[in-house]
Amino acid sequence: MGARPQFPQFLLDDHEATASAVGEKAPRAADGALLDDYSRVVSSVVDRVGPAVCLIEVAKEVGRNKDAMRAGHGSGFAISPDGLVLTNSHVVHGAKSITARFPDGRGIGARVVGDDPATDVALLRVEAQDLPVVPLGQSGVLRVGQIAIAIGNPLGFQTTVTTGVVSALGRALPSATGRMIDDVIQTDAALNPGNSGGPLLDSRGEVIGVNTAFIPGAQGICFAIAIDTAKWIAMKLLRDGVVRRGYLGVGAQTAPLPLRLARQLGLA
Repeated sequence: MGARPQFPQFLLDDHEATASAVGEKAPRAADGALLDDYSRVVSSVVDRVGPAVCLIEVAKEVGRNKDAMRAGHGSGFAISPDGLVLTNSHVVHGAKSITARFPDGRGIGARVVGDDPATDVALLRVEAQDLPVVPLGQSGVLRVGQIAIAIGNPLGFQTTVTTGVVSALGRALPSATGRMIDDVIQTDAALNPGNSGGPLLDSRGEVIGVNTAFIPGAQGICFAIAIDTAKWIAMKLLRDGVVRRGYLGVGAQTAPLPLRLARQLGLA
């Protein structure tokens, strides 16, 4: 028989400590308590916010054929009891009909108050006076690493919950108009087609972002429009129906300088 293997003393100490702890079951109990606390936070947020998150069904024309309609869906959430719902512009832009379906079974017709493709935010009005609402938080005080909870309707599975953390802040995404959307939140809370327009929430159940995009094929790289941006856009849409932006009528391009003009100007 070979000689008994010699283990470093610190490994033997750890082994003895672990054996003792297993008998007392202290570490396992501590882990269970942490899991229970985390589960309680997520469950309480879903209980409070879930009833205000709706499935948005839309019908859009296919090309120039007004008789051919294409169905689509996304998510949204009520921000006022009298029927104001926030969602993504790309969910409802150009829709001929919109229905908001809430977890209580109600399917309510909706119309677009206004949408802003430059920030991918849209505001809807549904004919209801007693909607449960989601409290709006502040994205300006977020910290990387804090809990992020997404609720939506991925692939039509209504009221689906995923969790993660705020992965990064201050990202920028190109919008449908080509304009860059600033102050975008990156999260690893899983998003799929149909989550667009749903709320991204903190541990207090307040909205910190409007889920908008994910990178296909990546592992947990998802994005949400910061709620501070969405609130500003919603106010403009509610007041004017559109967001008016100033711009400079100046363009630039690289062009060859005619040889004759170069000689007149004394250029090399």
